[in-house]
Amino acid sequence: MSDIGKYAFLGGVVLAIVMAFVSVPSGALILAVLGLVVGFLNVGSSETQGFLVAAIALMMTATSAGIIPEVGGMITNITGNMAAFVAPAALLVALKSLMESSRD
Repeated sequence: MSDIGKYAFLGGVVLAIVMAFVSVPSGALILAVLGLVVGFLNVGSSETQGFLVAAIALMMTATSAGIIPEVGGMITNITGNMAAFVAPAALLVALKSLMESSRD
């Protein structure tokens, strides 16, 4: 199972970068599904807090590189796609964390 999560993460990162340069049919849906797989398989309870903080930081700053001359648009596209990949994973990890804390 852990290999599936690793490949889903790698695939999501590669797809997010590729989608910044070429149009991928249903690319956003694929990123979302890969993000859910990553959130379910890759993030354990010991990594939850760090993952959620990093995900929030990425989602909040994804469009901030647009002011950089020449490359800002490409960086913004890549980080925006990464945010679309990470957001479903963050949602799933947050829900898993809430479920675990309600059991205590």
